[in-house]
Parts: sequence; C-alpha cells; structure tokens
Amino acid sequence: MIPQHVQQILDRWGLKPLEFDQGSTPTVETAAAHIGVSCGQIAKSLLMKGKDDRYRMFVLAGDKAVSSGKVKRFTKVKQSMASAEETLQVTGFSPGAVCPFGVTDIDIFIDISIDAYDVVYPAAGTDASGVPVTYRQLLEITSGAPCDITQ
Repeated sequence: MIPQHVQQILDRWGLKPLEFDQGSTPTVETAAAHIGVSCGQIAKSLLMKGKDDRYRMFVLAGDKAVSSGKVKRFTKVKQSMASAEETLQVTGFSPGAVCPFGVTDIDIFIDISIDAYDVVYPAAGTDASGVPVTYRQLLEITSGAPCDITQ
C-alpha cells in the first residue's frame, strides 16, 4: 500500500501509481520487468551521505551508475552510500522502496540521464510500485535540482 503522505502528493499532481504484489519490484530489473519498460526508465533514488554529515538524494536512470568523482565535484564533498538503516531513518523508506516524493530536509538532485526518456518510474514508497512521471515533473514535484553525476 502506498504510504498516505506519498499518495497525497500523487493525488495533488494527478499521478496514478502502479502497484504490484508486495516485494515484487525491489530492484531495477524486477521493476522494469513488471512495468514492461527498459531498465533505464526505472528512476532509482539513492541516498548518499557526505563527509559534511549531510544526506542528499540522487535520482537517476536505472541503467546508469553514479560517478563518485562527478558527485564529489558537484557537491564539493566526498559522498558515500547511506546504509539501509540510515536510508530508512532519513527517508522513511526501505531500500528498494525509496521514493523521491514526500522526503523532507534532504536536498534532491535529478540526474540528466532521466531526461533521455519520455516517462520514468520511481518507486512510490513501496517495493512493489512505480509512478509514471516525466523528468520535468520530477524536478517540479520534488523541488529537485538537475545534475550530471552518472558515468
């Protein structure tokens, strides 16, 4: 079930999440297979923690990898992936269900790799969901900033 605060955001924007059997879309590959799209159309949301102790979320195309050098140049500080426990504590979402909608007190950056697709599918706060959105919608809904941090 989509978390209430996420559903309220989706309703406000007129977005309809796709929902599947619990636990069926925790990876890019399984989400792409269930939705019937390429892996690149799955928008993965990654939480990173900087040496400055600030958390940042990066949303990128599912077939791309983060370039640590680009992230460091972009943020001006070395970043590392947040642990599963940190991710749950900071975002309220477990890995595999991390959603860029409804998180607070975290800077959100949307990688330009997403702009290559007409529609992408970030998780809607569960490991069995996806929300069809455009790059521009992601930027607007999340108040995110564009970035170029993929390899």
